Amino acid sequence: MTAAPSTSGLALPEAAPRPRRRRGGWSLLSLPLAGLIAAPLLAVLVSAAVPAGAVWHHIATTTLPEMLANSVALFLLVGLMTATAGAVSAWLVSACRFPGRGLLEVALLLPMAMPAYVCGYAYTWLLDVAGPVQTGFRAVTGLRWNQYWFPEIRSLPGAAVMLAMVLYPYVYLLCRNAFQQQSVCLLEASRTLGHSLGACFLRLALPMARPAIVGGVALALMETLADFGTVQHFAVRTFTTGIYEAWFGLGDRGAASQLAACLMGLVAALLALEHLSRGGRRFHATTTRQPPLNPVPLHGWKAPAAFLLCAMPVVLGFLVPAGTLLMLMVQVGDPLEPARFLPFARNSVVLAGTAASAAVLLAAFLAWAARLDPRPAPRLALRVAGLGYAIPGSVIAVGTLVPLGLFDNALDAWMRARFGLSTGLLLSGGMLALVFAYLVRFLAVALSAVESGLARVKPSLRHAARVLGASPAGAVWRVELPLARGSLLTAFLLVFVDTMKELPATLIVRPFDFDTLAVRVHGLAADERLAEASTAALLIVATGLLPVLALTRAIRGR
Repeated sequence: MTAAPSTSGLALPEAAPRPRRRRGGWSLLSLPLAGLIAAPLLAVLVSAAVPAGAVWHHIATTTLPEMLANSVALFLLVGLMTATAGAVSAWLVSACRFPGRGLLEVALLLPMAMPAYVCGYAYTWLLDVAGPVQTGFRAVTGLRWNQYWFPEIRSLPGAAVMLAMVLYPYVYLLCRNAFQQQSVCLLEASRTLGHSLGACFLRLALPMARPAIVGGVALALMETLADFGTVQHFAVRTFTTGIYEAWFGLGDRGAASQLAACLMGLVAALLALEHLSRGGRRFHATTTRQPPLNPVPLHGWKAPAAFLLCAMPVVLGFLVPAGTLLMLMVQVGDPLEPARFLPFARNSVVLAGTAASAAVLLAAFLAWAARLDPRPAPRLALRVAGLGYAIPGSVIAVGTLVPLGLFDNALDAWMRARFGLSTGLLLSGGMLALVFAYLVRFLAVALSAVESGLARVKPSLRHAARVLGASPAGAVWRVELPLARGSLLTAFLLVFVDTMKELPATLIVRPFDFDTLAVRVHGLAADERLAEASTAALLIVATGLLPVLALTRAIRGR
């Protein structure tokens, strides 16, 4: 046995110290920015902790049970209708081949461009007692108004139908993607065992698509909670209408904050229910064989039946209300002259453009901070900043005005005491508060688009730029930013359109005598001047078509 040579007498070179990786301190700014975005939600909770006053006791004993019952009823009806329409139409265009399938595949997204309150205004004009449908029915039958039965459009079921007709695309999009990604092997095995296409849908495809259905229904229900124009026009008392009445009708900010806190509790319960409904189950495929889904041709009566089932949501949710608004605009239209009407459109475009630009800039900063910095703070900031989309606009409006109003009052009192000057409402009375409310509400939309775009950019490209001598900021600016330009444009477009349609936050936070297209439509509809509201409503719908067309183009390309 030989001994190992000794190295005690050899002088080994010392290992060079490893350079410490420098982490930019700028990324830590993401957490304070996210906290600022979430501040209105905290302000609502703090304001709700104030002892209840006489107005709150009055609301709690009179209208609060009605608000809760109506909200639960809307949940159930809208959830059932959106799940049915979205899942069935997605399955038919994914698994079946029939005449008109290619057109309906993208036309089913058109109702996304129609705000629910605009759809409600159009159907109210059509189906009300003095509308053309009932007037024509009385002229044909010779009956009087109280001698026949006709469904009441201004009711809770009517409001639920209006909401479901424009919100089912959330379920359709997610379910269509889920059906196309399901294992074809399972479907083929089910068909070989003698199951029909309908049985495969009910027993196999539908249970496997449960996460997509639940996720789409959850999005639709959040929009139902946030709706104000539809339920207010249909005389359905909900928490959103109650917040508006407590703030403006009764002049009690504390009661409005307490109602907003109740509404936040409903949203939290909805999100918790969606999470618990999964129960830890997994719905992924057990095989790596994923051939494309081959649609089954339909013959006989099944082909026109499938076409009618898929065409009905498009006709009822887009073609009928859009055609009605177009006819009213040609016949009546807005009575204002162009010089007096154009400021509404200008205000809407300026607000939407400002809010969309701020949202894209902030979303890009937060997304790149989480991408470049591995520490948990930037990733936590992403989650905190995205909380606003789950909160209705009325709640965000209350949470925005309460702290800004306190600051304005304190500053005004100090300036009066020291200099004898009144500063007025510097923050809560201007456009800044409204843009901030939009930013809180829709920042999550921009974050989702920006994050999805960055996920498709390989980090190795940035690493290669660093090896070639580029700084971290230079690598982002010269390599990743051009590649993510399409996602940034998509984020801008989505926030722009959502801001154009937003009504409750605009009504509560807007400055005095500052009206937008949405406020113009709501004001005319509240005065039962539905025909005159058609011009502004059509402009909102035309703007909403922009992201829908971009989405259909993406689907066609894929």
